[in-house]
Amino acid sequence: MFPKIFETCKDKKLMTFYILQLIHFFKLTCQGNRLMQILSVAAFAVSGYSSTKRRAQKPFNPLLGETYEADYPDKGVRFISEKVSHHPMIVACHCEGKEWVMSGDCNLKSKFWGRSIKLDPLGLLTLQFVDGQRYQWNKVTTAIYNLIIGKVYCDHYGTMQILGNGDLLCKMKFKEQSIFHQNLYQVQGYVYDKEGNKLASLFGKWEEALYFILGDIATRGRAFDPMSEATRLWRINDPPEFPTRYNLTRFAITLNELTPELKEKLPPTDSRLRPDQRHLENGEYDLANSEKLRLEQKQRQAGKLQERGWQPRWFCKNDESFKYKGGYWEARDQINWSGCPDIFGSDVVCV
Repeated sequence: MFPKIFETCKDKKLMTFYILQLIHFFKLTCQGNRLMQILSVAAFAVSGYSSTKRRAQKPFNPLLGETYEADYPDKGVRFISEKVSHHPMIVACHCEGKEWVMSGDCNLKSKFWGRSIKLDPLGLLTLQFVDGQRYQWNKVTTAIYNLIIGKVYCDHYGTMQILGNGDLLCKMKFKEQSIFHQNLYQVQGYVYDKEGNKLASLFGKWEEALYFILGDIATRGRAFDPMSEATRLWRINDPPEFPTRYNLTRFAITLNELTPELKEKLPPTDSRLRPDQRHLENGEYDLANSEKLRLEQKQRQAGKLQERGWQPRWFCKNDESFKYKGGYWEARDQINWSGCPDIFGSDVVCV
């Protein structure tokens, strides 16, 4: 049987959801307020964890060379990602907005503890604005519990540092849950200037909302209620009135949609064309399982291809990270996907 812990919407597609939040967070970024800019980046970085409370199912592992695109001309946003390495598994992404460009890659270092797994993300996300401001930040550790028995749930903990090329620095601590379920989902942090002064204090929960007040909250006394002066940076949307099988939002459900018009434009590597995922979404579990086994065999072949010098199609290695080298959207306009392997087909993938 197909594992029940799999869901039909993969991480690369959920990255699109987080990217679209940039439109909301950064619509006022060109007004010269550097403090609000870095606070908005902090809110965006925290919001990316919010869906994991309700959605702890395992995503499909992408195949080597698998891509996903999202194009929203009405919003001025387009996004492309590609699995650029199998061992270690690395997915690179590039997103363009009207006033910013975001890029990054993610390599997970995992440790399995029997009933739980710990995931340490390696790599940085970079956000570049048209006004010249650039921000880079890391992701924190994720732990998933009750893998064998009980309700699966996850926690995020560690320190996230957002470093700008200006004079500001933001540090936020995601508090780890205790065995008594204290510190649930809590996030606290500060924005510092170059002298180390605390310009703003951040607090909230990664599954709910993030707030800030100006200055150092620690100097306000124990009787001070921070919510009396708090400004909300972000709040999670209300869950659907009628939850779906995988607790997907109305928007997330559309990420795997494949219309005839879109199918004509996509490269053969796009995730929407993945057969095991499509069968699972349609409730065809036996077909999904057989396709999953077939693609796993192809993935083992892909690992051998990488050893022989396989190169990504849309990204190139630059120092320690992968950078978008361009050409995807031009190829899409011409529907010219020469050089893109048929990674989901029955034939062996060739370099």
